[in-house]
Amino acid sequence: MRESDDRFLARDAPGYGEAAAGDHLQTGYNLWLAGHQLERGAAPWIDPYSFQPEAEPVANLQGWLFGLPYWPLVAALGSVLAWNVFIVFSYLLAGGLACAWLRQLGLPGTAALAGGLVFALAPYRVGQSTGHLLGPVSALIPLALLAFERSTSVAGAGRTRAWQALGGAALAAIPLSGQVHLALGAIPFFLAYALVRTRERAPLVAAGLGVLAAAAAGLLVREVAIAGSISSGGRSLASVGRYSADWQDFVTRDVRGGIEQFVFLGWVTPLVALAGLIVLGQGRRRGLAAVLGLAAVIPIVLALGTNLPTYELLWNALPPFRFPRVPERLMPIACLALAALVAFAMARIRPPIAALLIMATLVLDVRVPVYAAVAADEENRAYAALRAAPPGRLLELPVFRPDLHFGSAYLYYSMQAPRERPGGYSTLAPRPADRLARRLRPVSCGAAPTSLRDLDVRYVAVHRALYRQSGFFAPNCAARAERALERQGFRLLARDEQIALLRRG
Repeated sequence: MRESDDRFLARDAPGYGEAAAGDHLQTGYNLWLAGHQLERGAAPWIDPYSFQPEAEPVANLQGWLFGLPYWPLVAALGSVLAWNVFIVFSYLLAGGLACAWLRQLGLPGTAALAGGLVFALAPYRVGQSTGHLLGPVSALIPLALLAFERSTSVAGAGRTRAWQALGGAALAAIPLSGQVHLALGAIPFFLAYALVRTRERAPLVAAGLGVLAAAAAGLLVREVAIAGSISSGGRSLASVGRYSADWQDFVTRDVRGGIEQFVFLGWVTPLVALAGLIVLGQGRRRGLAAVLGLAAVIPIVLALGTNLPTYELLWNALPPFRFPRVPERLMPIACLALAALVAFAMARIRPPIAALLIMATLVLDVRVPVYAAVAADEENRAYAALRAAPPGRLLELPVFRPDLHFGSAYLYYSMQAPRERPGGYSTLAPRPADRLARRLRPVSCGAAPTSLRDLDVRYVAVHRALYRQSGFFAPNCAARAERALERQGFRLLARDEQIALLRRG
């Protein structure tokens, strides 16, 4: 935390003198962009800078929900510290909402607090909070459940409708924030939960309307963002296989592969959750026990992806499952279900000192070392010169295909000097942007940039450290690219360590 004002709290990655590429840069950019667009009097859900002029402005699904609170944070603290504060706040939000939901179920404060801590610190959720928006957005699931419980207990028609509307809005916000895969599990989980919690017609009708609203939101995202993108045809089973977990990943505290396959559950926590399932089964809440038990088991099994013999049948039978390439994205539901079962087990613990000792054990059990202080390069002099330069599009080298995360560094530097550019980073990038990236890729290693004038590219930023970060190019490619640009009439405008900014003419 001593470096929290000039380094990102994120998954460790080398920067080699520049900002280290990672999903935290993409998420931070999208959150910042919403407020930036509002300042310009433009739509906060649109990115007007990426993939220009080849494509229409793309939708910024990730920015609108948390963009408003993120806006003043960036203005007051800068992009790096704003991200770090946002991450800390997301843990408080997730744990607090889970605790409030469990209290609404009638659990004592200590038990609800234990459940909130287990959910907030669940290893998969923590891993997805190092850069991906899935971690923070997962807080919407306990919010939807809390709103449902409150809608069945408050007095007054107006307050009941307000809680019902909040529950539906929380559920619909999951796909609208770009987490469509999570919504595939969250929607049926919410509906099943409502069915076992009440038999009254009015709450069930309201829950059904919330489910329909969330499903409609998912369809809207498909039409607006997925259709026509590089992901519109779905993912191959081979792609899913690269991100599938195996059984060892559930019991290993170390990140053996990528952060997506990191599905560690803890060693003590599953045992306490099993005890909670027995407690629920022995009482009068067998329906709730069944829902929470299935909500824990199904995402865990599906996280195995192609390591599960029947996953291919599911992939073929259910078209929505052909689009996500990361089968673990349903794991936040399992994290919440396990946390709730832990809370029900903790409710039986006496005396209070024993409950506190078990709670401390649970916190240590789910603790995982996935964060690091990651290079930021917040005030780069080359991009400061670009900010004061006349208009013109910017091309950044090396050129990456739109779905490669190394392009996230370009989004981050765009916050320092926003302007249109042919590149960008998004797994939902338009197909023309992908075709253009393929055509421009040879420029990264010295090919003549003959098409830049047609694109109205007047500035080129050469990121020498990103050549090294990606490992895709020969060691002398950056120097060859600069010499080729100079032969085409580009001249050095500014240089800051690893980044050189050239201007045409």
